[in-house]
Amino acid sequence: MRDQLEGLVGQMVERGILFDEAVGEFEKRFIKRVLERTNGNQCRAAELLGIHRNTLSRKMTVYKLDHRRRKGR
Repeated sequence: MRDQLEGLVGQMVERGILFDEAVGEFEKRFIKRVLERTNGNQCRAAELLGIHRNTLSRKMTVYKLDHRRRKGR
């Protein structure tokens, strides 16, 4: 995994992607994946991410992530 990450970082640097853009995209995808894993349970997702639930809610708004909890799943 470390080699894959190093390759990705190299590609991003070569393409001129800005640091804030790279961090934001990583954060968005990471949060989205954890929300999918928890079936939209924001309390559980925040716990897995190691952040406060309010912080997660704020980031979901910033990244326009809508993961309402699905019943029956």
